[in-house]
Amino acid sequence: MLEDNFKQDIINIENISIVPNLLNVICQTTGMGFAAIARVTEDRWITCSVQDNVLFGLKPGDELKIKTTICDEIRQNPKPVIIDNVSEDKDYHDHHTPAMYKLQSYISVPIIRQDGSFFGTLCAIDPKPNSLKEFKVREMFNLFAELISFHLSAIEQTVASKKVLEEKTHLLEKTQVEKNEAERLNSDFKKKLIEKNLSLEKMNSELEAFNYISSHDLQEPLRKIQLFTDTIEREEVDNLSEKGKTAFHKIKTSAYRMQNLINDLLIYSKTKFDDRKFEVKDLNNIARDVIEDLSDEFENKNVVFDIQELGKLSVIEFQFRQLLYNLISNSLKFASPDRNLIITVSAEITNGQLDKLSPLTKYYKITISDNGIGFDQLYNERIFGLFQALHTKPLKSTGIGLTIVKRIVENHNGFIKAEGVLNQGAKFDIFIPVE
Repeated sequence: MLEDNFKQDIINIENISIVPNLLNVICQTTGMGFAAIARVTEDRWITCSVQDNVLFGLKPGDELKIKTTICDEIRQNPKPVIIDNVSEDKDYHDHHTPAMYKLQSYISVPIIRQDGSFFGTLCAIDPKPNSLKEFKVREMFNLFAELISFHLSAIEQTVASKKVLEEKTHLLEKTQVEKNEAERLNSDFKKKLIEKNLSLEKMNSELEAFNYISSHDLQEPLRKIQLFTDTIEREEVDNLSEKGKTAFHKIKTSAYRMQNLINDLLIYSKTKFDDRKFEVKDLNNIARDVIEDLSDEFENKNVVFDIQELGKLSVIEFQFRQLLYNLISNSLKFASPDRNLIITVSAEITNGQLDKLSPLTKYYKITISDNGIGFDQLYNERIFGLFQALHTKPLKSTGIGLTIVKRIVENHNGFIKAEGVLNQGAKFDIFIPVE
């Protein structure tokens, strides 16, 4: 049975919502069949998260004997270990780990917490040889290990801070036994303590520090990957085999998708912490600006925009512009190849028509609809979840756009409803209180 501290490590990794995407990108980019995050100590090796496409048989919480792993050596000397082909590797062809687990390719990089302590490894294995010593692969693993470290440190700080606050709260409640002390501990002090606790939890749970790494440390290596791939595509692509061209295309596609993912995560974070300054704005002007921004996406395509009179509304202009941008862009991405795309935007004043709305409140109802490929109505709630893409085509959606839309609607004290019919179209109704 795992001790509580190891259980907490697994929970912390599970709370990093992008980990499954990172492991999936590793497997798709490198061709490795198994990728994992492992907690490694002096005498323990425990899986925290796994992507297993080769039925290696490990799941979160499973354990290997530490001395049977190469990760034990990485813990003692925290440097990456990369093996393209065990049988041809001068350092590891006789190593007991590949022989025991029947491995031919292996890569593992250390995950170092922000305080400099060793947490474990980000690793991948496969029973067949793979090309892993390329600069792009090494840079990707180092990049992902740093990203996991930032997330992990923020989550661990949240857990530790919450524990300290709970202890302080317990101590304060204990002192309330005496009436005079209870009077001194007035409601304002309680409120400030609760607000401090909530503020700290929100700040850490949303990983505000991710803004810095995403816009600086994370973007720079990604730009280098894209620069090198562009150079290879321009000067060396004819020298690649068909297999090499396929692998190269996967790397470029993954880098492009990660760029979109980072940008969407930054927008998602900004809608949480951005100042909420409401101003009365002409929604038709905002809609026209959004269509102009998206003009490159529908150039040379048969798209008809039916923008009806939308009127004026008190909104957070930047956020509302992002809301219309995401929904109209979504319609463009998922247009039907069988017919001209028609996107309609309309508005009206209405009373609360849904169970989640107050029947005594007047709402500004904005409807964005299209005749695209639509979606199954079974997913009308799920599509607003983080990383829940409407469709499976990897370059069309990061699975964050509609999450951002829902957050912006909530920032306006409103509600959004989605309706879809497969192969017929999609409709989004947004209800925002007039007052």
